[in-house]
Amino acid sequence: MSKEEYIETPPAKAMELAAATSNPIRKLYFWTLHWADTKYALPALFFISFIESSFFPIPPDVLLMAMCFAVPRKWLTYAFWCTVASMLGGVFGWFIGWSFWELTHSFFYSAIPGFTPEVFEKVQDFYQRYDFWAVFIGAFTPLPYKVFTIAAGVCSVDIPMFMLASFLGRGLRFLMVAALIRLFGVMVKPFLEKHFNLATVVFVVLLILGFGSLYFLKH
Repeated sequence: MSKEEYIETPPAKAMELAAATSNPIRKLYFWTLHWADTKYALPALFFISFIESSFFPIPPDVLLMAMCFAVPRKWLTYAFWCTVASMLGGVFGWFIGWSFWELTHSFFYSAIPGFTPEVFEKVQDFYQRYDFWAVFIGAFTPLPYKVFTIAAGVCSVDIPMFMLASFLGRGLRFLMVAALIRLFGVMVKPFLEKHFNLATVVFVVLLILGFGSLYFLKH
């Protein structure tokens, strides 16, 4: 499903659309979106942000965007709790990888979109080289964060470092989404629909180039 669909779909109609489709991923999208139109929006955002970090296939951005468009003045509150929940969910993912990977890997490979043995192997190799930056990039970019959290546990990545990188990566991502909506409202919709994921990748590339330049200047 494209960003156009989940931004343009009114939360009040989301459950009708969920009932009308047989695609399980689309059902989850609409189910996630409908919470924005209820009094349980913030607890739902926390819960979805938590479980998305280890196994839930729908990114919390879906609900975060809808809630920020509905009540822009609460953008910082929404972004903060989305970040905290996602980081804690990442710790849960780390624990799954550290303790139960041999028992659960077949479930993740078969049931979670984008979670493949090839991707998991590449992420493990990434951790061997870059640890902190691997977590930060997985948390900030459109890459499947859950792959990074579980791989971190399998690789026994230092948990305080993992939490810090997760908090910074997830926090920066969700703050960008919420702040853009707060500052520009409906005018920012076309950008979020078409270019936000690309923008996160470009940001990380520029960040890496910036730190690389500082390294070479010092040497």
